This record gives sequence, structure tokens and C-alpha cells, in this order.
Amino acid sequence: MNTKFFHFSLLLSSLLFMPFVQAENGPGQGYEVISPAQPTQDPDKIEIIEFFWYGCPHCYRFEPVLNEWLKNKPDNVQFIRQPAIFSALWGKHAKAYFTAEALGVVDVVHADFFDAIQNKKQRLTSEDDLAAFFAAHGVDEATFRSAYNSFMVDAKMRQAKTMAARYGVTGVPAIVINGKYKTNGPLAKSHANMIKVMNQLIARESADMSKNTEIPE
Repeated sequence: MNTKFFHFSLLLSSLLFMPFVQAENGPGQGYEVISPAQPTQDPDKIEIIEFFWYGCPHCYRFEPVLNEWLKNKPDNVQFIRQPAIFSALWGKHAKAYFTAEALGVVDVVHADFFDAIQNKKQRLTSEDDLAAFFAAHGVDEATFRSAYNSFMVDAKMRQAKTMAARYGVTGVPAIVINGKYKTNGPLAKSHANMIKVMNQLIARESADMSKNTEIPE
């Protein structure tokens, strides 16, 4: 087989299945429209997905801003953290997150994992290193290893490898609003403005949802 033709075919097929993302109403909006819109987990909620990587300094700086927003998150919003996987290293950190999620200890380890990577310069990529990290946060080693090698975590990893392309996400941190819009640092120009744009789109989606659920007289 002609290898050049084969690689061109792969590229063409990947482009055909990637979502088309375009700016809405010209520059300065701080977000892009995802077309076609992607389905959400709960149609009765406004879904917010944060794409991140523990090794990303911008994600690390965005976390405090995002955490402030989470303290007063609207009741009709479902927030989802989504580790992005753009390389083998990103995958190892994603697996650590999904393991924490399976064990129900995300709130216990999430901030410290960021700190270990960003400030203490720990790689935390091997199963043994991660077992020690989780043990330091009160997770029994055998319990950690069972979750780390579980079908649930493996399924999450396989799904995560396609998630960024599904929304046209090419860098982090990025926020997807209700499967329809995407914002990030370059689009919004600042982390604070990412939150502002996100809130505006949540308000728009909430208004649209309210209209759609009104019972005609």
C-alpha cells in the first residue's frame, strides 16, 4: 500500500469526524460555537466540562479561580472534570484522576496532586509512585491498586482519549458549556474572563431551558 496515501486517508477521515468549531458574532465574544452540539449527560442540567492536565501551569493557576466559582455554582449546573489526554504522560496523570474518582477521594487528592506536580516537581507516573501518593492520603495500597487496574478506570481512560476531539479542544484549560460552546484562555483573554463568559452562557442556556419547559396556557 502507498504509505503516503494511507496517512492522507487517515488524516482525511479524522477531519471528517471532528466537530466544526466557529467563532460566533465575530471576535471579542470569548467563546466558540461547537457544531454539531454534543449531547449532555443530563438534559435537565446545564453541563460544564473542564478539560485539564495536572502538568499544565495554566490549569494550576486556573484552579483557584474555578474553585471560587464552584462555591456558588448554580443548582441547575452539573460540573464535570475531564482530564485531557494528548500524550502518554497526560494519560498517566489522567489515570490517577480516574482512580481517585473511582475511590471517591477526588476532593482529598486533587489539589495536592497539582501541588506535587507543579511545585514539588514529582512525576507521579508509575503505579508504585501513585500507590505511595494515595497511601499518604489515607488510601490503602491494595485498595488503590484494585481501583487503578479496574475495568471502570480502563473504560474511563478509553473514553477520555476521544473526548477532546469530540469538542474540538486542542489545549487546556478549556471549558465546554452544555455541549454547545467552548472557551479557553486565548479566547477569553484571562482566567477571570473565562468564568465571566461561562456564566453568561449558563444564563443563556438556563433561559432557553426555561422557555422550552413552559406549559402553554
